[in-house]
Amino acid sequence: MWWKRLQYERRNFNYYKTAVANLFAVFPPVPDLGKPSPGKCRTCAVVGNSVNLRGSGYGSLIDSHDIVIRMNGGPTTGYEKDVGTKTTHRVLYPESAVDLDNSTHLVVFAFKIQDLEWPTKALTTGFYTTSHRKVKPKINGNKDLVMVVNPAFMKYVHEIWMKRRGKYPSTGFMTLILSLHICDEVHVFGFGADSNGNWSHYFEVLKKKNYRTGPHSGTNEYAILKRLASEQTVTLYKGS
Repeated sequence: MWWKRLQYERRNFNYYKTAVANLFAVFPPVPDLGKPSPGKCRTCAVVGNSVNLRGSGYGSLIDSHDIVIRMNGGPTTGYEKDVGTKTTHRVLYPESAVDLDNSTHLVVFAFKIQDLEWPTKALTTGFYTTSHRKVKPKINGNKDLVMVVNPAFMKYVHEIWMKRRGKYPSTGFMTLILSLHICDEVHVFGFGADSNGNWSHYFEVLKKKNYRTGPHSGTNEYAILKRLASEQTVTLYKGS
């Protein structure tokens, strides 16, 4: 199976089905995205972690959106002027876990069985399985605001949008495509490389020059984003 090759998964489909059953015993099977209001567009800010947010002054603009989706551990404290403070949804993996407040949705793009097991345990008894990096065993969060996206979504994004370029799509790109499904207007911040072509983050000092995007096809993803912006499907804010 495609998903087994991504992380060299050795467990079979029975383990997958058990993990899914356990997941929906704890979390609601249908996410509450809120009902759209007649005559009103649901606006979304998709906030990446690019260094081009630094000095951008986009904070208040980002916070003005109905839905603000952030990724992994991208902080707001200390960066409020550039990235805002509002977070309605945060995309996390076991390896990027952070605490959430009671009004923030946890979003998981599951692509390995461990991703399905993690939210159930991280919000209850604790998750103590090892991964390729240290995993935070427990996080604070609202169990009624958990969205686990079917692994088929990653396959769809990889094959239909990326034409199978890269090993698998980045978290940012999958978040962008998800936003097209749940928002009327999509505004994109903090995507792309810096002026030197490095894919660095606004909250850290780049130590390794010529830093690229690992298994992701960042150049192709950004080209698709720019095309969507030129077609006025999304609005792209390029930052500083």
